[in-house]
Amino acid sequence: MYLKRKIDAYLEKWKADPNRKPLIVKGSRQVGKTESVLHFAAAHYESVIEINFVRDVKYKHIISDGYDVAGIIKNISLIDPAKRFIPGKTLIFFDEITEFPEIAAALKFFCIDGAYDVICSGSMLGVNYKKIESNSVGYKTDYEMFSFDFEEFLWAKGYSGAQISDMLAHMTALCPFSQLEADVYHSLFLEYTILGGMPGVLAPYIERGTFEGSLDTQRQLIADYKEDIRKYAAGLDQARIINVFNRVAPQLAQENKKFQISKVASGARFRDYRGCAEWLSDAGMVNICYCLDFPALPLGGNYDPDSFKLYFSDTGLLVAMLDEESQDDLRANRNMGVYKGALYENVVAEAFRKQGYQLYYYKKQNGTLEQDFFLRTAKSLIPVEVKASDGRAKSMNTLIASDRYPDIRFGIKLSHNNIGHENGIYTFPYFCAFLLKRMLRAVSPEEEAD
Repeated sequence: MYLKRKIDAYLEKWKADPNRKPLIVKGSRQVGKTESVLHFAAAHYESVIEINFVRDVKYKHIISDGYDVAGIIKNISLIDPAKRFIPGKTLIFFDEITEFPEIAAALKFFCIDGAYDVICSGSMLGVNYKKIESNSVGYKTDYEMFSFDFEEFLWAKGYSGAQISDMLAHMTALCPFSQLEADVYHSLFLEYTILGGMPGVLAPYIERGTFEGSLDTQRQLIADYKEDIRKYAAGLDQARIINVFNRVAPQLAQENKKFQISKVASGARFRDYRGCAEWLSDAGMVNICYCLDFPALPLGGNYDPDSFKLYFSDTGLLVAMLDEESQDDLRANRNMGVYKGALYENVVAEAFRKQGYQLYYYKKQNGTLEQDFFLRTAKSLIPVEVKASDGRAKSMNTLIASDRYPDIRFGIKLSHNNIGHENGIYTFPYFCAFLLKRMLRAVSPEEEAD
């Protein structure tokens, strides 16, 4: 069973472009890259040449005569004469190119030749991307793929684009959801939070309608990620990267969610762990949320690279890292327990990242002023608070009211509550987080008007 993905529409658009270049699909392990590319290829090409450099090691010799298209096709045909190369009707799919980044040098020649479409993909591309980029700059297009977001989850559950458009209409009009709508969407969002967005976890759930086997799959993903660290973390201390990875969940459960190296291991010092968080981010395992020096525009350069929070790139990975008792309670009773704040904050960070936002927060030194996230529009810096329980957004009120923060005109609060607006704060349910970028583009809140 193939589940609709957002990359599907992108691939259609790419295929329709007469000037299309070879495409590199980036994304972390097991987010569905290969399945999506092959699904697209089967519908659009008479011949599909799939070469997986992990499974088919012998194909690493196809550049032995150089990088020109004719030489590569000749060598592929020598290895497997059954493969058909039909100009204008063939897709060549180089998968797992992290194992053979040298193939990227051939993309220039495929781009110039134009007889065959080419798509490349692979896990861990972020770690090795400098070499791939240097070999193909100007002759390829990049697409970053993530695990399922909440919109894709809704598609998988049978909800249509019309229903998602209706959700957006509620937000832009500040029209509260009916009790039935709110209850249904909250329940669906909780399911999504527990499962995460990995296809290997979601597909069986969609088919069977139960959580059976989902935890085992999530834990296997964690084990696979750790194995990737051992395999690909060349030049860095693999044990330290794994230590950082293992401490993400416990530190998110703390009230102070700033990632503290001192709590990773006994006697741990920041300089010994420099680069570990960035490596995990490049690998697509975590999202880094940097602390702003001051809540003002522009955001680029206005942050401390040594002060950050770490979130899992897929909330299902966070769920898999919880203790046994929390696991059982979460699936049986939908009770998030002490991890409630961490889970909601992680899934919101994930939603923002999947919308293309970089992640920033703010915590005033020696003060109580703190804000979970920031978004931005053309004119405004927008503080976002994720509330695990009912309560006033004191820091956000201060940021909006004070003349010290002229870029902040209004704020957004995400909580279990319905849609509302009061004193410059727009309140939306958690399940609306995936639509915030579209909402901000569609409306110009009165606080932002000149």
